[in-house]
Amino acid sequence: MNGNRLCHLLDIQYPIVQAPMNWISGADLAAAVSNAGGLGTIGPNGGAVEITSDVAETGKRLRNEIKKAKSLTDKPFAVNLPIGMDDRGREFSQQCVAVAKEEGIRVAITSVGPPNVYTEELKDASITVLHAVSTPRHARKAEKCGVDGVICEGYEGGGHKSITGLTTMTMIPMTADAVKIPILAAGGIADARGVAAAMVLGADGVYMGTRFMATNECDAHQNVKNALIEGQDACTTAIKKWIVTGRNLTNAFTQKYTEMQESGASTEELMQMIAESSMHNALVLGDTDQGELPCGQIAGLIDNRLAAAEIIRGILTEIPTVIEALQMKLAPINMRY
Repeated sequence: MNGNRLCHLLDIQYPIVQAPMNWISGADLAAAVSNAGGLGTIGPNGGAVEITSDVAETGKRLRNEIKKAKSLTDKPFAVNLPIGMDDRGREFSQQCVAVAKEEGIRVAITSVGPPNVYTEELKDASITVLHAVSTPRHARKAEKCGVDGVICEGYEGGGHKSITGLTTMTMIPMTADAVKIPILAAGGIADARGVAAAMVLGADGVYMGTRFMATNECDAHQNVKNALIEGQDACTTAIKKWIVTGRNLTNAFTQKYTEMQESGASTEELMQMIAESSMHNALVLGDTDQGELPCGQIAGLIDNRLAAAEIIRGILTEIPTVIEALQMKLAPINMRY
């Protein structure tokens, strides 16, 4: 796709970026996506199986995963750097930024925090910066801070999202009118139809997470992959978690959490519930009923487990058919009287 400015920016063949998914997006998945022509991404705890509160250990793990990805691909890949909203969060992000710079990564995806914190430092190190936003206003702010592209995360997407509730369908055209830098559409995209729709709305590329969870290379527990494949229709639930919304696969956890909120449970009680039913329990340990399992609404579209390259190849193969169908639907009707 020589005319695509996102592909030129990231030095990739196809405008498909694999979203980071914390523990379950390690070097194997990132390298597979990059080798297939997209841009793979290592999550902040990619490849890890145990939780750590040690800042130095977090940096060491990230360094090892970056080195592993380099051994698996000579293509560009990204590292997700959650910025953090408090001093403790910034301790981890500062360590990860330092490691990313030392390892010479080419692309950073910054999220969960303001864009002015690390953008200048990363760009001074010749690192391309993509920043995740939830509104066109945030996109304009990120552009002014010098980021190279913005990721518009719609309400349909999995994991933590803004409580603004803007959907991909509305946010992409709004943001396309608001900024001049490349835009990635995130949330509700699983196949060629979603990719084509995002492009029509004004995106330069797509940012896909949930579809890549059900892949051979993803580090998610097999129970997670099975649960996604078995999910049907409206199989996710959005729960309010203070300043963010968390979209998860509907299960015993989401039901109990919602009931607790509706009955007036305290913040402390809800926080304890989340700690006891952590994402780690679901994604890594495989407790898909009692654990919090983040995923997007497109889970209802997933009915098989594939290699990451097969997903990308399938999208590219199907796009011409999708475009042809669009042209047919928009063609004038030759009325005869």
